[in-house]
Amino acid sequence: MITITTAVKEILLQMAAASSFLVLFQWRLNQIHIPRRNLRCSDDYAFLVMACGLSLVLCSLLSCSLFGMIYLNWGILPAFIGMLYGSFRSRALLAVMLPVCTYVFSYPAAQSHVLLDSGLFMYPLVFGMANRFKLGTVVKKIAILWIVLVPSMLFIALTPLFDGNDFSRLQDDKMALILCMLFLNPLLGGVLIYMLESAWNKREIEERIANMSEKFKREIDDLQQITDMVPLSIISIDDNGRITSINETSMKKLEIVIPHITRTDVLNCTLFDLAHRLKLNDNQELDHLLDSIILKQRFMGKVTCLGKVLYVLAAPLVHKEQGQQQGMVLIIQDMTEEENIRSELGHVERLTLVGRMAAGITHEIRNPMAVVRGFLQLMREKSPSDMESYYRIVMDELDRANSIINDFLSLAQSGLSGKEDSNLHDVIEDLAPLLWADANLRGQSVEIRLCDKLPVLRLNIKEIKQLVLNLGRNAMEAMEPKGVLTLETRCVPEKVELLVKDTGSGMSDIELEKLFIPFFTTKEQGTGLGLPLCLSIAERHGGSIAVDSRLGAGTVFTVSFPYEKEEKETAVC
Repeated sequence: MITITTAVKEILLQMAAASSFLVLFQWRLNQIHIPRRNLRCSDDYAFLVMACGLSLVLCSLLSCSLFGMIYLNWGILPAFIGMLYGSFRSRALLAVMLPVCTYVFSYPAAQSHVLLDSGLFMYPLVFGMANRFKLGTVVKKIAILWIVLVPSMLFIALTPLFDGNDFSRLQDDKMALILCMLFLNPLLGGVLIYMLESAWNKREIEERIANMSEKFKREIDDLQQITDMVPLSIISIDDNGRITSINETSMKKLEIVIPHITRTDVLNCTLFDLAHRLKLNDNQELDHLLDSIILKQRFMGKVTCLGKVLYVLAAPLVHKEQGQQQGMVLIIQDMTEEENIRSELGHVERLTLVGRMAAGITHEIRNPMAVVRGFLQLMREKSPSDMESYYRIVMDELDRANSIINDFLSLAQSGLSGKEDSNLHDVIEDLAPLLWADANLRGQSVEIRLCDKLPVLRLNIKEIKQLVLNLGRNAMEAMEPKGVLTLETRCVPEKVELLVKDTGSGMSDIELEKLFIPFFTTKEQGTGLGLPLCLSIAERHGGSIAVDSRLGAGTVFTVSFPYEKEEKETAVC
């Protein structure tokens, strides 16, 4: 006769066997590498049914007769759970497996009661409530399981009565154990449903977190790529002024000033340390920006540093939910090129104004001046000789005024007429006697250094002569006696250069900045139109003028003329 201790061991063994499917299913959910089409995919349900089938077989293998009266096989528990969770085919498979296992593994005394021990009478209810079970909450699912499981356990408890057995002959402790066994089976079922749903929910939460983390990571990567691609320097700092992020544009600009600096170096320092490394401690505009950052105030304006004009926007970052500031972001745009373009546009506007003035005064002044000059010549012929010097002064001043008008017209000229294939050397050689004559009168000398060959250029001879004469005479006026004027030509890739050098006192940086501004002059009798006219002539030929000057070391004007590629074959310097 089976003892109480042995019966308890058998019941615990059945409980473990009936719960084994949960262990297998938990292992399945922990396999992260398994691909999932959604959070609860059909493969999970199929695996759950298979695990329930294995638990059913295991319970049947461990089945026994409790005190020779009750058939102890808890395989009905995983079988019903698998039927409720599985598909119709899975349901049918388990519905067949349960009576088969009950019949095969039961004791001979219970073979005639397979219908009751396997719960066949509850199959219609199980099949009918399966769909409702899947859509229900955890409590509802436990309730449905109890609805089909409790009657089945009652059928198992009534089975001995069909054999004429009487429970009254059992001792109280054995009867209590049987009642406890019948009560524990549905209770265990509810626990298993709860743990199964909890495991599923935990896995769903983990997958949602993983998906959110992946999405968050992708968004961060996308945001980083966007900030790296924009031509703006973007830097974010925390409440302590420490740099938390910096985009690629900022890193490239920093590498120019601080070679070999890395992103890690930048992220390990504060914005103030970075300003110190860039040697920007004496910049008042930058100090104002840093003060705004310390006070977490919005800043918008221009900052000039390291020879660059920067437009800086500093704004605090505000947490939407809490409404609290959390660091700041700096957006920096290099406006140096734009400022240069704006300066050039101002230069163009001034030239346009000069052109309009020249067009207006040409007709209003030139004709009256010609009439005045004609009458002066008549008066000069009829006047005594002692008045000759006065007439000459007046005539010279009229000619000077007419020259200024001509300079206005040349400066305002927008088109280029009369271009022809010419050699720059021919122009210089034609002007050489005139330049030598002017130099001799001043006690100066002229040196001409021409390269061996120059390509043929499309030039307006008259304008190029005017350019060379203006630059040459300006150089002479800037030198003391015994000064040397040098005209040099050279051929560089895709350009022909004319260099006009003097040995004068040179120019300051302020003078260099205003050199080509109309009406700016350092001469007492100058008009300030000579150099702007030279620049206008060079630009009309597609060229440019560069100036290199240092105080006490003289000045070099370099005029560049481009030439076409096919012309390269005709010139080797």
